[in-house]
Amino acid sequence: MSDSEQHGTSRRDLLKLIGTVAGSAAMYQAMTSLGVAAESPYSGPIKLEGDPKGASVLILGAGLAGLVAALELRKAGYKVQLLEYADRIGGRCWTLRGGDRYTELGGFEQQCAFDKGLYLNPGPWRIPYHHHAMLDYCKRFGVALEPFVQVNYNAYLHSHRAFAGKPQRLRHVLSDFNGHVAELLGKAVSQNKLDEMVTQEDKEILLAALRRWGALNRDYTYAANGFTSDRRGYERDPGGGLAGAPTVSQPVGLGDLLKSGLWRHLATGNIYEFHTTLFQPVGGMDMIAKALARELQGLVQLDAKVTSIKQDAQRVTVTYQNSKSGGDVRTASADWCICTIPLSILSQIDINVGNEMASAISAVPYDASCKIGLQFKRRFWEQDDAIYGGISYTDLPISLIGYPNTGYSDAGKAVLLGAYTFGPYAYELTALPPAERVKRAVAWGAEIHPQYEAEFENGIAVGWHRVPGVQGCYGLWSEETRKAHYKNLCQIDGRIALAGEHASYLPAWQEGAVLSALDTISRLHQRVVASR
Repeated sequence: MSDSEQHGTSRRDLLKLIGTVAGSAAMYQAMTSLGVAAESPYSGPIKLEGDPKGASVLILGAGLAGLVAALELRKAGYKVQLLEYADRIGGRCWTLRGGDRYTELGGFEQQCAFDKGLYLNPGPWRIPYHHHAMLDYCKRFGVALEPFVQVNYNAYLHSHRAFAGKPQRLRHVLSDFNGHVAELLGKAVSQNKLDEMVTQEDKEILLAALRRWGALNRDYTYAANGFTSDRRGYERDPGGGLAGAPTVSQPVGLGDLLKSGLWRHLATGNIYEFHTTLFQPVGGMDMIAKALARELQGLVQLDAKVTSIKQDAQRVTVTYQNSKSGGDVRTASADWCICTIPLSILSQIDINVGNEMASAISAVPYDASCKIGLQFKRRFWEQDDAIYGGISYTDLPISLIGYPNTGYSDAGKAVLLGAYTFGPYAYELTALPPAERVKRAVAWGAEIHPQYEAEFENGIAVGWHRVPGVQGCYGLWSEETRKAHYKNLCQIDGRIALAGEHASYLPAWQEGAVLSALDTISRLHQRVVASR
């Protein structure tokens, strides 16, 4: 018997219903429950069996994809060399600390002025629990991890158009939205308006579930009482002694919630990639790249700008120059080449591959993104607002404020993420000089935290489409470009293979880069062993 025949509606229709009534977050949660969503397929360290008999591999790019490829191929017996454009390893796995200098395209130079021990991750800043490859490499190479708080119910949701510009606690918005939606659904069920979709038994269970989920009264209404305040928080919290009686809080009306647009941010905690638990490396994301690089000492050549990639029937030859000073053109060659250079850069390099791969390389644009780190004299978000880690969201151009997930209750200074924005806002911010970007982030952030202006000390801003050697945040695939070009991009073309987050179904995630590298070297190794 089909799902439709047994329950009155198909899985597809059920997902549509959930999405319409409760939003995309609830629909995604339902997808997971129905087995539609999946986690990383990584099941353990790769095993490259068979003797490569001294084969050599030239790896272009020392981001995580390149580092993992080099590490595993060397262990399997290959001769490995890496060329890296930047003066550091890690690629987008990057951390800025006090004293670091960064010069972007266009010539703007910034010196990070953060105090010792404080940092900003301009690129990746979190690792989901189901990114098994990343977690395994951290474990194998001794990278200490700590929790990353994605959802903090006491953080803020903010719209400058709603509630007179006053930020609202996430717990208030979430509880009230769920309560009002549960009330609407409860009334629909109790009035037999869903008879075609649920049985009488299901109806009774659903009504009980809605009461519990939405904190509804016995008449299926959502109103101020102890039950709702246990969800959204009290106006005056329970205490002790004669003055300990709590005061319940007043829910916000459904109409005001809908008009505010704040419901758009309620999906975050239910999105699979952001499910608890997430992690971050202790001391900065680049601790991962540094741990891998320690295993590859002497194999990575920094400041190497690749200018051409040529192959023939026997070898691959790459020309490159010093990325800072230019100078003489040098060459490196090997039996095989794994190129992890971002497509935004690779599309500008002379490379002799077939028409299908060449078209794929040119087909994928890169998204723009801007991150701004701000150092403050004190942790006012904790001391004044009781926000310990997590993220506040806003419709202002900064998009969000990310609070540090370490050093809770420290008395000294701290750095928070003052902006993390994509698309048009990223272009708008990055069109400004760095100091002006920071200035605007402080001004906009002050609409959420008035303490900003008095407590601010310094900041640094990174726009990814201005980062040399990357020129973009991540590969921005569409369904159409994946259908037309993805397989061609991932095929081994003669003696050249590509890897990186752009060659994965996890774009913008380090897990995608690592899984792409492991898949590529596995297929390459099979070809090498079979040819010897």
